[in-house]
Formats: sequence, structure tokens, C-alpha cells
Amino acid sequence: MSINTALLAGTSGLRANASALAVTSDNIANANTVGFKRQTSDFTALLLQQDSFSSYNAGGVIASNRSMVEEQGALATSSLSTHLAISGDGMFVTRLKAADATTSDGYYYTRSGQFTPDSEGYLQNTAGYYLYGWPIDENNPVPTGPTDLSVLEPVRVSNIGGAAEATQNISFSANLEASLEVNAAAATYDLATNPNASMASGDFTPDFQSTVQVYDSLGGIRTLAFSFMKSPTANEWYAEIHVVPESDVQATGLPDGILATGTVAFTSDGQLDLTNTTLPSTIDILGSDTVATDPQVGWAADAGLAAQTLTLDLGGALTAGGLTQYDTPNELVESTVDGRAYGVLSSVEVDSDGYVNALFTNGLSRSIYQLPLATFPNVSGLKMETGGAYSAAPDSGQLNMKAASEGGAGSIQSFALEASTVDLAEEFTNLIVTQRAYSASSKIVTTADEMLSELISIKR
Repeated sequence: MSINTALLAGTSGLRANASALAVTSDNIANANTVGFKRQTSDFTALLLQQDSFSSYNAGGVIASNRSMVEEQGALATSSLSTHLAISGDGMFVTRLKAADATTSDGYYYTRSGQFTPDSEGYLQNTAGYYLYGWPIDENNPVPTGPTDLSVLEPVRVSNIGGAAEATQNISFSANLEASLEVNAAAATYDLATNPNASMASGDFTPDFQSTVQVYDSLGGIRTLAFSFMKSPTANEWYAEIHVVPESDVQATGLPDGILATGTVAFTSDGQLDLTNTTLPSTIDILGSDTVATDPQVGWAADAGLAAQTLTLDLGGALTAGGLTQYDTPNELVESTVDGRAYGVLSSVEVDSDGYVNALFTNGLSRSIYQLPLATFPNVSGLKMETGGAYSAAPDSGQLNMKAASEGGAGSIQSFALEASTVDLAEEFTNLIVTQRAYSASSKIVTTADEMLSELISIKR
């Protein structure tokens, strides 16, 4: 009977609008929830097959809910470096457990990036989800994989050891006085025939000497002395580089802690003549665990240091100036070295490419993780979970993890959070519309009830 179907249609309208009211209420309640994606209610008519020779039968309506995951929320600034927001496509990969996670613990995807370290230093958001990323090993490439979740590790920002960086490059700028009188002893200076008579030993007094401090592999400070003595040959100077004190190194065939010897030559206009300069531009120092063979030099056996190669710039390639010979007094202009002394962890920051960088008190920076962004062909098909997270579902399609800013994935913003996508003006409007529709559906029920009552009263 058509009246009965009208009654059922009114009931379905009440049910559908009640569901829409719940969706709108949830949206309003989460207007300030970080990373929350608003939901919408889609109404679908349930039309029954009709016979043109019979009365019309109402089918009613059904409501289906859909999360608008693809919508971008506004980015709000935060004071914490581990608060993260995504600008563009992609979601953070998380789990409900960190180091104790097993294969039975699932993976969840979220835009809620209010991550902070827990008691063990693992990054966890306020809903209890732990952030996962690709670990970075300086000796191996990042183990990325678009679908391989097993290579991910929980991001931990504590228990990170200090860091030091050995010196690799030395830039030495100085002027050697062109008109300086040649020392009479310079005529007998010949390390080839008498290697034990050197400026480093004190047997010859250098015309100019300056020291440079460099860093070894453990961040310790070592002192190198640059000694120069004018040669009887025009525009040429003898040069030695040695370690002070000489006990810091072990050497074979190179006495007095000498690392390198040779000559430096100059052109007639006072510039360094690299073609005729014999002082080596690179200095190899063996590790403490390596025995030097003639003629080699290495760090002292009890120092426990790694091998080190020093690249020497005397021609001003790294800094303006370099070694010159002008008719002014001997003078050190500038000496610069790279490398860093030992430093402890000071902070952790995340760059736009998703690299989690550990910053140390000595100015060094080291990448420890790279955060992948999970993308799906149909993000609206993801299954909703508690705490603003989602899990993969058949309708979402295949997971594809990408590095930030690559392959259409968005960028990651540190010191930021993604705001809720709820528009309160729109939601309050939906409340009014839903209330009116609910009232109208209730009128269908009461009207059908009255008509049925009239039908029943006919027998009387």
C-alpha cells in the first residue's frame, strides 16, 4: 500500500537526517582539532521499480558519510620544532607502538602532526600514534621503498651521541717579505741529504712561522706549524709543515713531526707560482692503528685516531689572498680550517624535504631520518580510525610512499600544524537545513498515520 511506503519513507528520512545531524555535530566539536578532516553526509534516493498501472511506492532515502581527507587545512605556526604540517598531498606513517611493535601491529596514516618526544624520546602525537620514518645511515643509502613498510623505524630524537668532524681543508694566507736578506745558513739547508737538520728541529731558524689549529677524527685540537725560510734562489722559499708537539705523530723517514716539506715559488709580481711550487697540496696522515712505512706519517699509536687527509690551499682558491711575496714585512693574513670540535645534541628540526636533522652545539648538523609521505589513489576511501588517523582499505587503493616534495607529494613544514578543515558557518547552516528536513520527515510520518487512521475508521 502506498500509505505504508510513505510511512517507511518518512522513517528513512528521520534516520538519514539524524545521521547527518551526528556528522555535523562531530564537525563542530572538532573545529579546533589539529589535522581533522570534516565529514559530509551524502543522501541517496532508494527508488523502487514502479509499475505505471499501479499506485506509486515510495523508496525513501539513505545517508552515507564521507571524510573529506583530500581537503587542505590552513597551516598555523607552532613554537615546537617537532610539530609538523603537510602542505599538499600525503600523510604521516604512524603506529600505536614504537620499539615494541610487532608484525601484528598495524600502520596508520594521519595529518595530525603535533608530535613530541615521549619518555624514551620517540615522537608521538596527542592521539598516541608514533611517527615512523626511513633511518639514515651515513655509510648506506636511505632504504626507501614505495610499499615496503618493514624498512621504517620509529623516529627517536633522544639518545643521539655527540658529533665531531675532522679537518679536511686548510686555507693559509700570508705575505713573505720579498726584500728579506737571505740567511747564510740557508745555503746548507738540504733535507734530502740531511733530513735531521730542519726548521722543525730548531737546527734552522725560520724567517717566518705561524701555527694553525686543526681537528682530528675525535674532535680534538691539533697544532700544525707552517715554517718558511728564504732560499738563495730568487723568488723561492723553503717550507715545512710539522706537528706541535712532534709526539702527536709517529713517522718513518720524516723527523721532528714533519708532515710535508718542499719549496714555494713566486712570480715576479708576487703571486704564488703553483707550477714551480713543490710543497704538497695534500697531506695524508695514517690512522693510529696503521704502522707508517718510509716515508709516511701517522697519528700516535695511543691516540686512537682515524686516518686523515688535509687539502692545503696556498693559492687563494678557497679564500681571497693566499700566499704572496711582496716587499712588506712577513705577516699572517688569515688561516681558516673546516671541521668541528666535539658537540652535544642541542635540538632537532625537520626540513621541507622531510629530513629529521640533529643539530649539535658545535654547529654540525646530521640527518638521522627521512619522513615518507603516504599517498593513495583514493584517500577518501581510507577507513577512519580513532584519533584522526586512517587505515588502508580496499577502496583507498595501493599505498605509495614518497619522499616529501617528490612525485606529487607535498612538503613538510616544521614549527607548524594543520588546522581543522571545518567551516563553522557552513556547519551551522547545515544544522538548520537538517533540522528542517527532519521536521518535514516527521510530518510525513504523522500525515501517513492520520490517513491510516481514517482508513481504519471506515469499517465503523
